Amino acid sequence: MAHTVQAKKRIRQLKKHTENNRMRMSRIRTYMRTVEQAIESGDQPAAQEALKAFQPEIMRGVNKGVLHLNMAARRISRLNKRIKALG
Repeated sequence: MAHTVQAKKRIRQLKKHTENNRMRMSRIRTYMRTVEQAIESGDQPAAQEALKAFQPEIMRGVNKGVLHLNMAARRISRLNKRIKALG
């Protein structure tokens, strides 16, 4: 158990940051799921709109330090490639 004031504060901050990161990742996964569902249904315009909504959300995760930039770029690229294959 932490004894110093600073260590106790870091524990409190860690809980708050962990909760925020979990919410952010959940939100990103939800957006990604909508893109996946649109691709599976074969609806290219809906998939493109879902991808447009997904991109800023995943990049926000990168800016907040939840995701790595290359991983986000790779996911966007692969989804975009699958959407183009629908047409």
